[in-house]
Amino acid sequence: MAKRPIFQDVTADTPRPAPTTAGGLIDAAPKGARRAIRAWLIVIFVMVAAMIALGGATRLTGSGLSITEWKLVTGTLPPMDEAAWQAEFDAYKQIPQYVQENADMDLTGFKRIYWWEWSHRLLGRLVGLVWGLGFLFFWATKRIPTGWVPRLLGLGVLGGMQGGIGWWMVHSGVATTTLTSVASYRLAIHLGLAFAILGLIAWYAMQLSRSEADLLRARRAGEAKLFSMSTGLMHLAFCQILIGALVAGIDAGRQYTGWPTMGGEWIPAAIWNPALGWRNLFENPALVQFVHRMIGYLLAIFAVVVWMRARRSPHAVTRGAFTAMILAMALQIVLGILNVIHAAPLSLALLHQLGAVLLFVLILRARHHARYPFETSIRGTVK
Repeated sequence: MAKRPIFQDVTADTPRPAPTTAGGLIDAAPKGARRAIRAWLIVIFVMVAAMIALGGATRLTGSGLSITEWKLVTGTLPPMDEAAWQAEFDAYKQIPQYVQENADMDLTGFKRIYWWEWSHRLLGRLVGLVWGLGFLFFWATKRIPTGWVPRLLGLGVLGGMQGGIGWWMVHSGVATTTLTSVASYRLAIHLGLAFAILGLIAWYAMQLSRSEADLLRARRAGEAKLFSMSTGLMHLAFCQILIGALVAGIDAGRQYTGWPTMGGEWIPAAIWNPALGWRNLFENPALVQFVHRMIGYLLAIFAVVVWMRARRSPHAVTRGAFTAMILAMALQIVLGILNVIHAAPLSLALLHQLGAVLLFVLILRARHHARYPFETSIRGTVK
């Protein structure tokens, strides 16, 4: 269109530029298959959550060391005949767990613990397969939204690292002459990375549930203070999950029962063993469980503070998200106390672990609503 002088008279005969229907740069950018990718991520999320639960069952049943080798491809198939089963059993007989704890185990008993570990590893392979096929499809068909390739590829890289760390963890109980289980700190790293992957998947799925333009508009109405507080709550919850892994790694939850005291003591006498030194933090059941309880109390108090701050939010959906979070926190506290009282039986321990998954995801969801709220008008929530 030709330039006009600043003070040119505009009359009815002056030609006007044709109206345009194009939106802004954000709306004009390729959106990709946001809904399809979100559905794919939700499938992976469910599989990873199941992987965490199955890993917990593997640990609680003492099955994690039943497979003494890591065969990425050939290990997909279980033993197919009695000779193969006997070979696996003979390999298991060489490690301290069998010698010191399961010397009276027969082949039938070995099969029971073998299936737990084999199922855990198989599910891990399936997670990798679902991620790999999905990523290649969306990438080859150019359906990945702008800027999302590194994020989705990063999930695969973290998944590969998780497999390596899983073997590093198992190796601690196989290539040893003393340990009868995996090293607790390696178990904590393994579980921590699983929750990090789960959290990223959940966050990405929430991001993909809305358009980039919608997220940009919502961020302008975000509540910075509430977002900051929920971020701190998320970090504290993650620390509690790591310490919970240490508790599971040394069976500390089954050694000090009773609540609110520990074996009748407010502070157990065995809380520090001078012979262990810094290893008390990882190997002393009294100290590990005591720290887990104290951080649990702190986490509950902080959650209530964050929830009370969220009640002042002008956005109804945000208030609802934080209410769901505080209810999950209450449920997790009850499950934790029941586990302590009943010495962490398998069913309650798995519920407690799944409760941690639920709580962590609901904290992330509340945090997302604090940053990207659904605005509320007189007519109701704007979605």
